[in-house]
Amino acid sequence: MRRFVRVALLCLGCGVCSLLYGFRQLALSLEQEPGGGGELQAGDPAAPGGRRHAGGSRAAGSAGPGEAAVPVAARCKNLSVSFWNSYWMLPSDVCGMNCFWEAAFRYDYMKTHPSEKMHLAVVACGERLEETVTMLRSAIIFSIKPLQFHIFAEDQLHKSFKDILDDFPYEGKVNYTLYPITFPTESAAEWKKLFKPCASQRLFLPLILKNVDSLLYVDTDILFLRPVDDIWSFLRKFNSTQIAAMAPEHEEPRIGWYNRFARHPFYGVTGINSGVMLMNMTRIRRKYFKNDMTTVQLQWGEMLMPLLKKYKLNITWGDQDLLNIMFFHNPESLYVFPCQWNYRPDHCIYGSNCKEAEKEGIFILHGNRGVYHDDKQPTFRAVYEAIKNYSFGDDLVHSLLQPLELELQKTMHTYCGRVYKVFIKQLTKSIRDLYDRRSKGR
Repeated sequence: MRRFVRVALLCLGCGVCSLLYGFRQLALSLEQEPGGGGELQAGDPAAPGGRRHAGGSRAAGSAGPGEAAVPVAARCKNLSVSFWNSYWMLPSDVCGMNCFWEAAFRYDYMKTHPSEKMHLAVVACGERLEETVTMLRSAIIFSIKPLQFHIFAEDQLHKSFKDILDDFPYEGKVNYTLYPITFPTESAAEWKKLFKPCASQRLFLPLILKNVDSLLYVDTDILFLRPVDDIWSFLRKFNSTQIAAMAPEHEEPRIGWYNRFARHPFYGVTGINSGVMLMNMTRIRRKYFKNDMTTVQLQWGEMLMPLLKKYKLNITWGDQDLLNIMFFHNPESLYVFPCQWNYRPDHCIYGSNCKEAEKEGIFILHGNRGVYHDDKQPTFRAVYEAIKNYSFGDDLVHSLLQPLELELQKTMHTYCGRVYKVFIKQLTKSIRDLYDRRSKGR
């Protein structure tokens, strides 16, 4: 009797597997029929009318106000939507026909096909061209997956950006789109004069880049000392309620600004710093936020102007203060990453207070307060100058790391200089890992 039962179960299992295989093949054939394929991205070399400029940078022109830069594929072609969107947030116009069958293979696929494009946004105004380009260079040097830059800049800077970026020698790894500085027409004047001329542009990125699922926003004075891939991976660590990730404004409350001087609500004990902000923008656009202006929860775009009107006389740091207010009321929506992902002068000018950086080194350097361009913090300036002057293709050890360490040793008369090794600890590892990948042909 047992033998018959086993044979019956075996036959039943084989039948179920055959049925599943049949459904899978049918789904794939439907996706590959005419009209079922995905659209090509605007500006893609394979798209009609698309063209690629020298150096591998795609000049898509300036997107108009509120205009999306890259259209999302309406269908997944011969891959499931789980491949197109690795964070399980399906756009409204995308069919999820084959997600279930592909989900089991998703992890192995992503390990062997590191083609997911990472989106990085920056806002540049005034004299920030050189600083922005240096930041972009630092992102390119170590990153593994392709990078898509979204550069919001004043019109007079567009040609300079295009001339420089089109000369970058990384075919297939770097694409970019230039955008004008854009604010809602009815309140543009108020937003432009908030803190700095175009600083609050970042608040409108989820509304402008409507077809971008996830985005890393950084200030122009950021330098990546390890692959962008590593901070991008935090998106996978978000729980079901988290929509963005930032670092604390301070580690030490005794020198904190928000907890001592703020006249508005702020997140946590010392507030958050928005110079490095990782966003799941699909979730941001869908979320309804609690607030102190109405009992009704509001979406992102509905909340910005009322928030500014209520607090504009009480905020000092502009859009960063508004973000602190938002996440004060919605703390479950924020993922907080450690200080070495947003390391600023405040972490060392009064003595070292970023313990994570002391252990592992600095991952992302943030030279706020103009420290890259004066002599107040020579340690920060030395790192900036080293990356700015590095030529793509040169040996990173002899052309970047060794000269930088010699310059850093000259800064030991300052508090930050006394811990100069935290500035090169991760950089040394990043260079070693890069050469290791190259030696293995990856």
